[in-house]
Amino acid sequence: MAEVFHATDASFEADVLNAGVPVLLDFWAPWCGPCRMVGPILEDLAAEYGDKVKIVKMNIDENQGTPAQFGVRSIPTLLLFKDGKLVATQVGALPKNQLASFVNQAL
Repeated sequence: MAEVFHATDASFEADVLNAGVPVLLDFWAPWCGPCRMVGPILEDLAAEYGDKVKIVKMNIDENQGTPAQFGVRSIPTLLLFKDGKLVATQVGALPKNQLASFVNQAL
């Protein structure tokens, strides 16, 4: 069963840019209500997509360099990477079907 990974500023390049598969990166924080709504959806998607997509979360309170690099102003912000390049951005929580459609752009 696939899992949701947790990245840091230090591991961003290895976890996201060099993943070898499309990556959905979720910028979140424990105090963010909409982020907590998205969390279980991401776990479901990780299980459904398996090895086709890597789902990665980054806590913006603990890691400020990477969110700043991508101009993250509000959370949750979801970034979709393919071949190490940013291909799509989604700001705000989405229901599961819309989140799956967002991920499918990179497949």
